[in-house]
Amino acid sequence: MTISDNDQHALASANTPALAFYGKMLTFSRVQFSTDDFTAIASQLETTLSNKNSNIPVLIDSEVEQDLSALVELLWSWGLQPIGVVTGLLDAQARELRLAIFPADGKRIERILPSKKATTQLSQVAATVPNNSADSTTTADNTGSTVDNQAVAASAIPEVAETTLTAETLISAEQITSLIYDQMLRSGQSLNHVGGDLILTNSVNSGAEAITDNNLHVYGRAQGRLVAGATGDKDARIFCQVFNPSLVSVAGTYCLRDNLPEHVIDKSVEVRYLEGQGLVFTVMDDA
Repeated sequence: MTISDNDQHALASANTPALAFYGKMLTFSRVQFSTDDFTAIASQLETTLSNKNSNIPVLIDSEVEQDLSALVELLWSWGLQPIGVVTGLLDAQARELRLAIFPADGKRIERILPSKKATTQLSQVAATVPNNSADSTTTADNTGSTVDNQAVAASAIPEVAETTLTAETLISAEQITSLIYDQMLRSGQSLNHVGGDLILTNSVNSGAEAITDNNLHVYGRAQGRLVAGATGDKDARIFCQVFNPSLVSVAGTYCLRDNLPEHVIDKSVEVRYLEGQGLVFTVMDDA
């Protein structure tokens, strides 16, 4: 039997998925608007942007009603590329324009999943609590400046106790589950988990990324990109056994390797976000 080129193509197409979903961390800016005065907006864009060829992806976050279509055109004219809006006043217009609608800060995506795995999540979170003697450092959003913050470490245990109660409530509703991943994440690989903690028992190599909307635990060496609270959950945390990432992010606030405090590199570290302070880096005791 002879198979023509067309038949071979049809057979190949039948065995090849039409599409595949992948998790990938992309960097974009969030632009907050407090006015619908386009003249004022254009004036500030002129003073802020050095040219109209930046091609920066942006997320629109407006406190007031906007003519969204006209605002999108204005942003494009200045070299900005609107990809969506923060949920709120502009949702209806965004749907009409086929723009993405992102959750507001602090909103967590949750799935209804078996509670058996959720118990694992609760025990893992409790096991990573630093004690009151932990060495803490904060850095503002991507500035690299550090501030001593012993009070943060001192309050860690009461905060976790409160989190435990919340987790128990969620477990009873069967809404959270963890993903435990035992393989090494190699350069070019991306692991994305939604609906619970992401727990890596091996290392994250440089060029790899681990992303979750909840807490992230890395029990090997962490050298890649680490993202927790990816949907805006400011209570999310990152726990690393050996901390040396190229990028770390909690709830959208990120810090690059060059701006990390030197004394946390290659240490056992907890990372969390505090309003007004940015990312807080806490060196956890070996005990």
